[in-house]
Amino acid sequence: MIRKALISDLDKIVALARACAQAMIEKGIYQWNEHYPTKERFQKDIELEELYVFEEEDEIIGTIVLTEIMDDEYVPVKWLTNNTNNLYIHRLATAPKCWGKGYAQRLMDFAENYGREHQYQSIRLDTFSQNSRNQKFYETRGYQRLGNIYFPKQSEHPFYCYELII
Repeated sequence: MIRKALISDLDKIVALARACAQAMIEKGIYQWNEHYPTKERFQKDIELEELYVFEEEDEIIGTIVLTEIMDDEYVPVKWLTNNTNNLYIHRLATAPKCWGKGYAQRLMDFAENYGREHQYQSIRLDTFSQNSRNQKFYETRGYQRLGNIYFPKQSEHPFYCYELII
C-alpha cells in the first residue's frame, strides 16, 4: 500500500534512506551520503504532505516525494514544457533487500497516475550521472534526458534532469 507518510514514520524512513545510501556506496554509486538526504529534509517533506511511503506488512519498503515546488538548481534546465503545472519527484528509494522486485516501478506508476489525475503537464526529476541503472530505469519509462545540474555536497559529478510529458 502506498500512503502519505506520517511523522511517526520518520525514523523508519531515515533508516531506509541510510540503508540505501550504504548499499549504493558498496556498488560504487556515491549518490547519497551524510549530507543528503537528511532527517530534517524528510521531516519537512512529511510536514508539507509530499512524502509517500510504500508499506507492506507494516514495514516501510519505499519512499517517494511528489511536489509542485521547483528547486533552484532546476531553473537553468531547458525543459520540454513551461515551468507551470509540473510535478517533481525526489527521494525515490526502496529497501535494498527489495531491489529488482518491481517496487520502484510501482512507486513510479503511482507518481505518474497521480500526475495524470491531478492534470499536471509533466513530471520532472533528476538522477545521478554515475547511476546508469537509474538512467535506464527512467528512460525505459519514456523520460527524456534534458540537462545537467550539480549538488556539490553530494558529488562532483552531475545529476541528469529528466522530463515526461503526461
